[in-house]
Amino acid sequence: MPELRQNFFTKEWVIFATERAKRPEELVTHRAAQPVPAFVESCPFCPGNESKTPPEVLRSPANPGEPWAVRVIPNKFAALSSELQPTRSLQHLRRRIDGFGFHEVIIDTPDHSGSLALLSDEQVARILTTYRERYKALSVDRRVNHVTIFKNHGADAGASLQHPHSQLIATPVIPSQVRHRLHEARRHYDDAGECMFCHMVEREVEDQTRIVLKGEHFVAMMVFAAATPFATHIFPLRHMASFGDITDFEIADLARVLRMLLAKIYIGWRIPT
Repeated sequence: MPELRQNFFTKEWVIFATERAKRPEELVTHRAAQPVPAFVESCPFCPGNESKTPPEVLRSPANPGEPWAVRVIPNKFAALSSELQPTRSLQHLRRRIDGFGFHEVIIDTPDHSGSLALLSDEQVARILTTYRERYKALSVDRRVNHVTIFKNHGADAGASLQHPHSQLIATPVIPSQVRHRLHEARRHYDDAGECMFCHMVEREVEDQTRIVLKGEHFVAMMVFAAATPFATHIFPLRHMASFGDITDFEIADLARVLRMLLAKIYIGWRIPT
């Protein structure tokens, strides 16, 4: 029976029509598995090809004499420029800001064939630690108001290079979706005197209906009114205002939860690398 559900965070209504759902096997795109080598000579992200990328911003381990496990470099085809200033202008109804910002690439692993779902928990923790370091470093810049870290998996998702990598964009503006959620969170706190996200996590953990997996510090779940199929969220079990507040112990647990969640999707749907 179809129903309308309200998203607790955004207050938007989502149609749930389970009768229209496809069978799981109908959602799978069957493709012949293509072997991926651990090293590709022409790949700019593979070890030994560091000269083919812009000078690195950060590496882990930090010692240049050691082989790197994670590298951070400026995006060669950056959407924004850190050389500009976020100067605003308004002409009639046209509001502009000069294209200031940071656009970086995080190279997840030296292994060209690696997939985040199949990496070790330790390597995923290194990647998350690198995320945190860049998040905190860029957040200090008073011109930066929002930092987005994202990852595209495969060409269908927009990844232009096969070598496993993530991206970071820091901007002087806050996206409207984030602003709206912050507005709803403040309104919920004014009404109920509690964090909207903590309240939702507590109720879902008690209910257990939409929990995918739970670690010591993080829980992966489907939200009650997800806007898209298979949208899975990972929430901290303690109140945390910012990703920059995450501790080393929590990073280790988040790495396990994230890697296991991705492995379930990878193996369950046989997603090609």
